[in-house]
Amino acid sequence: MSITPTRGVLLLSIIMLVYSCHKHNKTAKDTYENYIVGNKEWKSKKVSHSIDLLSYTATEVPIQYYILKNGSKKDHDSAYIASSRERIIEIEFEHQDGKDVLLEEFTRKAYEDSVKYMSFFIEKDFEVVTESNDTIKCAGVNFERNYNVAPFKRILLYFNNINPNENIRLIYNDVLFGNGIIEFNFVEQPLKL
Repeated sequence: MSITPTRGVLLLSIIMLVYSCHKHNKTAKDTYENYIVGNKEWKSKKVSHSIDLLSYTATEVPIQYYILKNGSKKDHDSAYIASSRERIIEIEFEHQDGKDVLLEEFTRKAYEDSVKYMSFFIEKDFEVVTESNDTIKCAGVNFERNYNVAPFKRILLYFNNINPNENIRLIYNDVLFGNGIIEFNFVEQPLKL
């Protein structure tokens, strides 16, 4: 049996479809993270997506926790009022087998260039959409270097001028790993326990 051009195109289409379905194996799950400082505790939604062997986990860090953990405990109330329109989101990137996600095999960049991208340029890949459909660009990023002590890479994203009563949706255009647009829906805000 010979393969005609029509059958060849059909066969090629089927192979590409099977490959693309395999290549973009995606799963999502939601869990919770507890944040504790002294006798104060918050519960925050943790949204995870896995694409192939990489997992992306986003958690909204409670502003009160962040202030207590990183600032003066005496001026907590005034610092919270001043920061109430800010949001901090923690993102962790992790390989299923514990490999360093910044290796060239995952980013198609030299390791040093991947570190620079994560430190200085990744913030442009993130934005938040509010319930009232405002789009807020990332105001800053902090790449927490752990020098491969932990099996993941973590960044903190900072967003300003968001109504503290609105839920948000984080949009990530994954340029670094090439997995396209990933959305993290935070349908509830951190809850003080």
